[in-house]
Amino acid sequence: MGAPLRKIQVISLTEAAAARVKEIMAVADEPVLGVRVGVKNGGCAGMSYTMEYAKETKPLEDVLEDKGVRIFIDPKAVLFLLGTEMDVKVDKFSSGFVFNNPNQTSACGCGESVAITPAAPDQMDALAR
Repeated sequence: MGAPLRKIQVISLTEAAAARVKEIMAVADEPVLGVRVGVKNGGCAGMSYTMEYAKETKPLEDVLEDKGVRIFIDPKAVLFLLGTEMDVKVDKFSSGFVFNNPNQTSACGCGESVAITPAAPDQMDALAR
């Protein structure tokens, strides 16, 4: 019998991102379990990242905990988000979450949408080691 399969962590958070998620969860209008992250088609580059409160677990989604924050991953987004690091960017006039995604191939000029290539099987194997 071979070695047991290791679960791949699809996304990780920086300390700053985890702290910001905790802050926004603390002021939510109703109780939430965590944050749901995904991607959707749209924008001039082809896709954009999505985030919303997770009030329940949906069928087939990955649920991970990183730095005390529970992240729910839309099952359709797993291959697009594999190896991504979620961070927070703070500028003089704005702040927001940013995704450092090794699968991202380009982004539009305004930064609202991105082009993402799904992870290849060999990337998944490397992350599982």
